[in-house]
Amino acid sequence: MDKINKVMAKSFITNISLALLKIISGILGKSGALIADGIHSFSDMLNDIFAVVGNTISKKPADFEHPFGHGNAEYLTCLVIGLLVGIMGINVIKEGIFSQSNIPNILTAIIVIITIFAKILLSKYLLKKGKEYENDILTSSGKESLSDVISSLVVLLSVLFSKIFPYSDKIAMVIVGFLILRIAYEILKENLSNLLGKQETDKEYINNLKQIINSHKEIKDIDELIIIKYGSSKKIDCEVSMDKNMILEKVHKTIDKIEKEVKRKDKTVSNIIIHVNPY
Repeated sequence: MDKINKVMAKSFITNISLALLKIISGILGKSGALIADGIHSFSDMLNDIFAVVGNTISKKPADFEHPFGHGNAEYLTCLVIGLLVGIMGINVIKEGIFSQSNIPNILTAIIVIITIFAKILLSKYLLKKGKEYENDILTSSGKESLSDVISSLVVLLSVLFSKIFPYSDKIAMVIVGFLILRIAYEILKENLSNLLGKQETDKEYINNLKQIINSHKEIKDIDELIIIKYGSSKKIDCEVSMDKNMILEKVHKTIDKIEKEVKRKDKTVSNIIIHVNPY
């Protein structure tokens, strides 16, 4: 099991535990909002399953039909996650509108507080690992987990105000549904952009790459540098200027050195093509 799948396994165990806790407590505590929140946590669990599948596919090496690897499978997986989250949101809204109004008991508030702390820790963990491993699946799962924290806070408020306003449970369900839809929109928007070929915009990463290229005295200038993300891997297209009188063998050796150095410094670079212009 690779490091990404290990993270997702931990997330899966946490989500299924929280989902069961919320649903059972929602039934016992007579809270439709907490049951809806539990269903939301089950969507997290499904997301983890799809995330593991997508990560496994994206790690497949390049082949004849896929010369740049299978990294885009990561974005397709995130799109599925976004669609699932959206469906969950719509169902929660419908349930909130048409369900019977209930007044939750104190058990609901206790369970919600416990799950809020658990979800905050899980969300921070997933977002941290997503950034560390440059993995969009982990980042998407972290954002979705964060939406669960927000929805749980809404449920907690509905419990606190239920004695004063008996329809607060139904209103909370509708609010939770719209919060879920908002996260679904963000996940779909981000990964559709990535799937269409989004450039790397991290200035620090770009500057470090330029330093590697410019460290070779044969390079007179960097004319163009495009870095496209393919899931957890990158493809680099670069144009550099070199002395027009330099012999071809020396040009080739210089470019070969740069390509090897870039790949050695950044293991996520799967392809690098450097085109030479006469200076």
